[in-house]
Amino acid sequence: MYNEDQYIMLSALQHYIFCPRQCGLIHVYGLWTENRFTAKGEVFHDRVHSGETESRGDVVTERGLTIYSKRLGLSGKTDAVEFITDDNGTVRVHPVEYKSGSPKIDNCDKVQLCAQALCLEEMMNVTIESGALYYGETRHRHAVIIDVDLRNETESIIQSVHTMVDSRIVPHAGHSKKCGACSLFDECMPKLGNTASAETRIKNYIEELYLPHEETS
Repeated sequence: MYNEDQYIMLSALQHYIFCPRQCGLIHVYGLWTENRFTAKGEVFHDRVHSGETESRGDVVTERGLTIYSKRLGLSGKTDAVEFITDDNGTVRVHPVEYKSGSPKIDNCDKVQLCAQALCLEEMMNVTIESGALYYGETRHRHAVIIDVDLRNETESIIQSVHTMVDSRIVPHAGHSKKCGACSLFDECMPKLGNTASAETRIKNYIEELYLPHEETS
């Protein structure tokens, strides 16, 4: 069991799959910079996180629920959770994650959705067999089965993020094609690779932001 001050954010899992270094820069060093991709996502999710309850037939949708897992040391907010009443009166819990872009090649979105399901299972004492991902670019919903393999992958990534945050050791930079889509490109300096100068620049950047400065007359 984790204490609340040890919880990591749900978003950290997606950051870690995209790039462990990006995850470390954000969740260990506290760096964040907007670019067109992050700004698009923020606008999209502002519309989703209305906190409103919607009821249509046998489906009640709750938006913007705060969720957590003491066992996994995880917390965050859902986009939407559907409570579906079956013909026999059983209520199924069905998380839905909204993404502004299109489906990914990797499992980052599925892992984030699965982590939400794990939190909801612990909080509500239920079993969640499936969820869904909705993509803004395609305007299409994709069903996701919350199976054993996805659960194991998700818990393994959660543990990896905890290890990074606890040790405060951020991986060195390495350049790849996806670096161009990263909002922290300038802070990361990936083309410099495993060099001390990149780490020094980041540390100096953080000190300038957070350390008190002497007043000048």
